[in-house]
Amino acid sequence: MTKLSFYGAAQEVTGSCFLLESPSTSSGQSTKILVDCGLFQCPKFCDIRSHDQFPFDPKEIEALFVTHAHVDHTGRIPKLVKDGFRGKIYSTHPTKDLAELMLKDSVMVMAKEAEREGGEVPYAEEDIGRVMSFWEGKNYHEKIQAGDFAVTFYDAGHVLGSAMILVETGGLPAGKAGKKILFSGDLGNPANPLLNGFEKVSGAEVLVLESTYGDREHEGIEEKKLLLERVIEKSVVKGGVLMIPAFSLEKTQELLWEISDMLRKKEVPNVQIFLDSPLAIRATEVYQKYYSYLNKAYVDKKSFSFLNFPQVHVALTADESKKINGAPAPKIIIAGSGMSTGGRILHHERRYLRDPKSTILFIGYQAPGSLGRRIQDGADEVMLFGEKVPVRCRKETIYGYSAHPDYAALFEFVREKSDTLQKIYTTHGEPKSSLALVQKLRDNLGIPAYAPKYGESVEI
Repeated sequence: MTKLSFYGAAQEVTGSCFLLESPSTSSGQSTKILVDCGLFQCPKFCDIRSHDQFPFDPKEIEALFVTHAHVDHTGRIPKLVKDGFRGKIYSTHPTKDLAELMLKDSVMVMAKEAEREGGEVPYAEEDIGRVMSFWEGKNYHEKIQAGDFAVTFYDAGHVLGSAMILVETGGLPAGKAGKKILFSGDLGNPANPLLNGFEKVSGAEVLVLESTYGDREHEGIEEKKLLLERVIEKSVVKGGVLMIPAFSLEKTQELLWEISDMLRKKEVPNVQIFLDSPLAIRATEVYQKYYSYLNKAYVDKKSFSFLNFPQVHVALTADESKKINGAPAPKIIIAGSGMSTGGRILHHERRYLRDPKSTILFIGYQAPGSLGRRIQDGADEVMLFGEKVPVRCRKETIYGYSAHPDYAALFEFVREKSDTLQKIYTTHGEPKSSLALVQKLRDNLGIPAYAPKYGESVEI
């Protein structure tokens, strides 16, 4: 039987890494493939576990299939290659381009963190060049053969180029029917106007399902937009700074598009927006390169060129970032990282968290232990660059701008496949979220569902 092992994102959100092994033949041969190889994150950008040896031999892996470009799905790929992997890496074309940007940026963030904390960086920028030499971009619905496995990418609607991965086993031993295993990766929030949403994929018998928000529901499209309008209006009235820690990939693009549209329609007061993220700026250029992947019903090429909007100012260099401090309030600052685990947002938080007129708005998942989560949970003070900073600003959260689906969307995603599904494994969620979703799926659909732990293996 095919063996599936969970080596990350098991009752936690980061470190995505799943190993599939086909049954051994009479000669002792089997095919081993990986789905994702991501960085463990929190409380630091690069958690200590990201330095550990892999619990498998990278030299034995025939191919790696990548769901999308976020570093918690790609961040250990250079280490995998450094440790001996010589197989093929496959993803969609946008994911390949974006992953190269994300990996180069993560090296810089890890280097600064290592210098600050006295640690080491697990790989260097030259290792990323080697990674890209193994990497091939593929189209959605294009079947890829990797030994005993046939693999197909389907649109996951999470970020540009994100994919669900359908793996069909080879039907070994001879005469025995194969299985269809669907890895959801990170699914998209149906309320995201930029992307087309996740595709319908039929026939899966085993589902490895993300569960980031498996225990809550989000605001709808109109409600989340209204909440954002109100947060901006209150911030402008108070004359403070609206800080938005945002993931450089997808959340920044959606926010810029949404706020620019509000300003264009005069739905919010005129306010200057500062995009303080070189990675987000470069990622936005990739979005425009792959415009054909976006949702044409909402986005046209002219309106999507929001970096040219008069109120939007970009800061590529460190000097441009510092100049934001001199711009008068009210103003909006969008900067990475999304969980305040690194990046330029930390400098703005050190400056404005203490200001009662200012606001910090969380629009993405905040992992336990992250600085963002501590602020969100009500910390009175936090440590930034060795300095104790009091938290006196207003704190707001809008879940509807998350790039992940809520419980209702996840449940419907599973229900559509309930006639063929035999087992479900929930991943990419805190224990309370994963276990809550497991219970709801068991109770309401009668499908055996489990929340595996790190290192657990199952036979399929």
